[in-house]
Amino acid sequence: MTTWAILGTGSIARKFASDLRLLKDARRLVVASREQAKAEAFAKEFGFERNYGSYEALLNDAEVEVVYIASPHSFHKEHSIMCLESGKHVLCEKPFAINAQEVSEMIAVARREKRFLMEALWSYFLPAITFSDELIKQGEIGNLQMIQADFGFRMSKVLPAHRLFDLKLGGGSLLDVGIYPVSLAMHYLGQPLEIKALAHLGQTGADEQSSIIMRFAKNALAMMYSAIRTDSHQEAVIYGTKGNIRLKSPWWATKELTLNNAKGEKHYKLDFEGFGYHFEASHVMQCLQKGLLESPKVGLDHSQRLAATLDAIRQQIGLSYPQDGVA
Repeated sequence: MTTWAILGTGSIARKFASDLRLLKDARRLVVASREQAKAEAFAKEFGFERNYGSYEALLNDAEVEVVYIASPHSFHKEHSIMCLESGKHVLCEKPFAINAQEVSEMIAVARREKRFLMEALWSYFLPAITFSDELIKQGEIGNLQMIQADFGFRMSKVLPAHRLFDLKLGGGSLLDVGIYPVSLAMHYLGQPLEIKALAHLGQTGADEQSSIIMRFAKNALAMMYSAIRTDSHQEAVIYGTKGNIRLKSPWWATKELTLNNAKGEKHYKLDFEGFGYHFEASHVMQCLQKGLLESPKVGLDHSQRLAATLDAIRQQIGLSYPQDGVA
């Protein structure tokens, strides 16, 4: 039995908490919020044993083993480090932090404290993605050549104080949803050798839509775009020398894919309960049971490289945050 706490009570925390109920060996112990009423309501709805109106109370609870950080990403470094230094293991929502420097600091603390730390790239653990991994390993589409992926949605209007538009909160499409196609490309193709990116920066300075092309080893390419003011198809296609895999919309949470190769077209439906966050939670628990300090699937070096890639994209599109350049 693994004892969980959730830091934060927003929409992502609600989905994660809902999915924890699907895991019999996950003890839902603590939820913490800056507002006691929110913590109480959350605990009652999702069956948590304790609720705290401060994050400090969570840190002082000796029974907590692992904390899921569900605060806005501008607070990920601060909240992850304080949990790690309190002896807790951490699953931190993506993006890991605002920039690669912050990620480096988080990793250093985790290694110093000998605590488990993982970025919650939950799509990596979905059945459609893990099945695609197997199809690729089996050579069903040959050598990988290209990936196309997008994640865009339209906010009806610009709200300057909203986290999606506020630069102090890491606003913009890239860190919020662009990380999905970028991390998909890196999952399959590795570290990009070259990056070209363009974006529209809106009235707050946040990227309202971005387009990215990356070149990888063996001349593989990835073409991606993200948006918070433009609806997109939200599909992904993985192309190889012998065929392709099409992840149906919304690809980042899909339950369907189509394999096309010389054998013809084959459609797969890979259903699952809940939202899909329990797959990554189960992985974290398995890692802890084995005494691992990082995930073999979402390693800390991978998250460091992902953060550096996002930094490089931001540099090209002229998107900077107050946290950049701060030691």
